[in-house]
Amino acid sequence: MSSQLTHNETDFEKQKFPLILVADNIIGEANIGSLFRLSDAFGIEKIVFCETEPNMNSNRLKKTARNTYTSVNYEFRKSTVHYIQQKKEEGFTVISLEIASNSKDLRQFQYSASEKILLVAGNERNGISEEILKLSDKIFHIEMFGDNSSMNVAQSVGIAFYEITRAMSNFSKK
Repeated sequence: MSSQLTHNETDFEKQKFPLILVADNIIGEANIGSLFRLSDAFGIEKIVFCETEPNMNSNRLKKTARNTYTSVNYEFRKSTVHYIQQKKEEGFTVISLEIASNSKDLRQFQYSASEKILLVAGNERNGISEEILKLSDKIFHIEMFGDNSSMNVAQSVGIAFYEITRAMSNFSKK
């Protein structure tokens, strides 16, 4: 018979990945809370909120994050474009998560040695701007099989974290 385990009863290996999430004008407090929780679960280096500063006193954010907002590194920057330009100069690979004319299926993501990644997730309504897409080194989408061409930002980030950290983890085991 199976029984549910607590976190302390698992043999999960704690890891940090060279992956920064850029939350470009993400405003939904539940989405922001979910981004904290996902970032903790996947060992993401930090979240950078750009354009709109999150309300860290929001009960909805705190409830959804389940206290991970206290352990996940985060910061706020006014300009997404300026932040991305700065990180590109520091050698980061900029990956945008968006369905675009030149995007590739996220399942094709491959990781190369010591690559530092900036993953950009866009606003709940408008996605990622053309200006940011032009700054991106790679654009990936999540293949979907229904009638809709978008999904919740936190869900899509969770899928992207899974694919990217899986590739990073597999690369380090080679």
